[in-house]
Amino acid sequence: MNNIDPEWNNFRSIGMADNEFPADMQYYIKFFEKNKLIYRQDDLCDALNILMSGSVKTEMITENGNLLGIDIITAPRPLAPAFLFSGNNRFPVNVTAIEDIEILSIPKNEVLRLMTSNPNFMQQFLTHNANRTQFLTNRLQLLSIKTIKGKIAHFLLEQSDLQGNTFQIQRNQTELAYFFGVARPSLARSLSEMVEEGIISINKKEYTILNINKMKELLV
Repeated sequence: MNNIDPEWNNFRSIGMADNEFPADMQYYIKFFEKNKLIYRQDDLCDALNILMSGSVKTEMITENGNLLGIDIITAPRPLAPAFLFSGNNRFPVNVTAIEDIEILSIPKNEVLRLMTSNPNFMQQFLTHNANRTQFLTNRLQLLSIKTIKGKIAHFLLEQSDLQGNTFQIQRNQTELAYFFGVARPSLARSLSEMVEEGIISINKKEYTILNINKMKELLV
């Protein structure tokens, strides 16, 4: 492609092999090492960036300069796709590699071409963005809760709505602490107290809500 930004010089341009996509479609692949800052908050978002392997963490810089953990994203997932077509198309968060990662980037004009030629792609794109909007709404509700037990209760009740009173949590306690924005020892202590109080039981990554009424009281 012509007039490529210097940051894109390490990408290799290749054609999409999948028959669902135009044979001449261009995209770029770039590799990043563990702990590398991939995108900064307010960086220009001018391509659909898809995490193809590995995982990243996203953090927002608050007005007082602190970093607020938003999410841990595991491949395969697009990164901030809704902002590609925003009037202010800037990354809303810092994106940092948790491990070695691979990112596939499809330039904005190619994304538009895909949408016109592949309705299924457009539908998946719109559905994903709608789901992420719902996630961010729930995330704001979680962050507004003051107590750690309240945050845990909010999160576990969400999971129970989707999976029933017994469910698997794929995040470990370190990842949960990051997600809640609390220290890991504080999270571990709160979980232990909830187990002792008969509100939940925990067997490795399996959680069971034993007393849903007490769980809901923690939200107040």
